[in-house]
Amino acid sequence: MNQEDMTKGRSEDLLDMHNYRIEKLPKREKSGFERWLALAGPLLALSAFILFAFVIKLPFLQDIDPAGLVSAEAKKAFEKLGASGFTRTNELMLAIFVAGIILWITEAIPNYLTSLIIIVSLVLSGVLTEKVAYAQLGHPVMWLNIMSFVLASMLVATGVAKRFALWFILRFGKNAGSIFMSFIVINVVLSAFISATTAKAAILLPIFMVIAAIYGAHGGSKRNNFGRSIVLQNLLYINIGASGFLTGSGANLLAAALIAGATGSTVFFSDWLFAMFPMMLGMILIGYILAMKVFFPLSPEERLPQIEGGMARLRQEYEKLGKLKPDEVKAVVIFALILGFWSTDRLHGISPTAVAFVGGVVALLPRIGIIRWNEVDIPWHLMLFSAGAYTLGSGLDVTDLPSISVNAFFDHLGISDQTPFWVLYLILTGVMIFSALIFQSKTMRAMIFIPIAIGVAGRFDYSIISLALPVAFMIEHVYVLPFNSKPAALLYETDHYSLSDTFRYGFTVMVIGWIMNIIGGETWFRFLGITPDGVFGLF
Repeated sequence: MNQEDMTKGRSEDLLDMHNYRIEKLPKREKSGFERWLALAGPLLALSAFILFAFVIKLPFLQDIDPAGLVSAEAKKAFEKLGASGFTRTNELMLAIFVAGIILWITEAIPNYLTSLIIIVSLVLSGVLTEKVAYAQLGHPVMWLNIMSFVLASMLVATGVAKRFALWFILRFGKNAGSIFMSFIVINVVLSAFISATTAKAAILLPIFMVIAAIYGAHGGSKRNNFGRSIVLQNLLYINIGASGFLTGSGANLLAAALIAGATGSTVFFSDWLFAMFPMMLGMILIGYILAMKVFFPLSPEERLPQIEGGMARLRQEYEKLGKLKPDEVKAVVIFALILGFWSTDRLHGISPTAVAFVGGVVALLPRIGIIRWNEVDIPWHLMLFSAGAYTLGSGLDVTDLPSISVNAFFDHLGISDQTPFWVLYLILTGVMIFSALIFQSKTMRAMIFIPIAIGVAGRFDYSIISLALPVAFMIEHVYVLPFNSKPAALLYETDHYSLSDTFRYGFTVMVIGWIMNIIGGETWFRFLGITPDGVFGLF
């Protein structure tokens, strides 16, 4: 079945959420530029691997330190690696990393296949043992995502999601602008309770897909600015919303734990909330304005429902649902309990993954439960994609390549221990936020860049909090390219926007996010005591 046939089939019942199961989303047709990238990808990846593995040699200690500029701490780090500084394992890790990133960016082959190649390459090269490499498929976050998809499927199968979508559009659908503003509220509320951005994406996907279809957006050749805007805005809100809360994602919690371990003091929920909630709201509103006024302005037709019969048809569909059915009540109770346990984990100590496990088991139980396994919509290709990203992160962690490279970078430039705070602040926050363009896993970025920020703060004798916490605040900027996060990969499957659409919009927001973090370092963060006084000299 081709794209047009599938679109036609879906239009027969725009309100049937089963039409928006991930497995039923039509295969995306690549643009000319995307096809060119796909053709060039294998050659670029192979060339990069050969260059970094066999041709380009990483700088040895004697190359970095011709004038005796390397610090004592850096020398000790190099000595641990042997006389040559970098090891053969470091070179192979870098080669695999660069080649994998190229394949992900160009989409020369499916992203899950790239992940499988990365996993086996790290094993065959000896960078990781088989036990470590293959075990990443069992990462707690992987299980959290799987169980979250079970719960999201429960809401669709019982009809709760459809009921909510119809109520939502009837309540707030008088104009397009109010719909987008309502999704802001929903995302912020969910971010306070759900610590898995993929779970939020899975829950919201069928809802905004139905609303997009009602407003004439069907994806593929029938894209319109309403569809582009509602999907990309939700992708932004899902991720940026998580930045406002310590519990917004597992990566936030990991970053806070790493900082606490280095400082001996806890980063509390309230500390993170006071610092980032205003910044998060500002970022979301900026994203809304940019989408609605600059990148995807709506035509007069796109501001009105396109479904036959208009709002009257929607009201009829909603009335046909009648009163809440027993299975719907069960689904609401299970989901509410899951949200409650997720939001109070500090009181009971049960992990979000374990909570999701219990909810998924209850939902699937025969007779007691409310969903069968064949009704569960789990994108296994995304799970394999994530496993590859976590395995790549393990390889970087084992080889310590990021911190070694940072030390080499500082020493090669001859940066002294009296480097101004603002220089380090700009470098570290910039590297963190823009690293999202080439990394898939937020957890991996937290594992790599928070320790680097802690090490740099110690090396230059600055407060760990002053550098590591602002770096941690940049974790959630993972919405620019389809492979930058699981929600991005999931929503790209909807085919409501192109690669250029998401890059133009997302990269602009990303740059603004960095600028806001810099300004925050001089103003709001300084007021809260995170950054020292007068470090930038801007105000």
